[in-house]
Amino acid sequence: MRHGNGQRKLNRTASHRQAMLANMACSLIEHEQIKTTLPKAKEIRPYVEKLITLARRGDLHARRLLIAQIKQEAAVSKLIDVLAKRYAERPGGYSRVLKAGFRYGDMAPMAFVELVDRDTEARGAVDRARVAAEEAAED
Repeated sequence: MRHGNGQRKLNRTASHRQAMLANMACSLIEHEQIKTTLPKAKEIRPYVEKLITLARRGDLHARRLLIAQIKQEAAVSKLIDVLAKRYAERPGGYSRVLKAGFRYGDMAPMAFVELVDRDTEARGAVDRARVAAEEAAED
């Protein structure tokens, strides 16, 4: 019987899968919406929900656990400073998966993963700031 074996292997080694989930979680935290394949989207949702629940604690130990898991200080800071306050009164269900058709090249099912009550301006904000800084440096 396969009780408790709920995670997909995604055709990757354990270390590759762990790094991929951490990178996707950081992208989701930064942009608050990402597009990926449906199996990856279904795997990333509980991963991110556990990170947000841990960030809601907000203490030093929670911060260190988050850094150990996703390894990006900026994402951990946004989790604790912005997202934890946004979802302080919400008892779970911080993200959703929306199906988005099929990819043109290989017909893989695609999906959007987004945070509930997301900031619509967050998507691409880092890139816009980088381009603006480069243009200011040229002038």
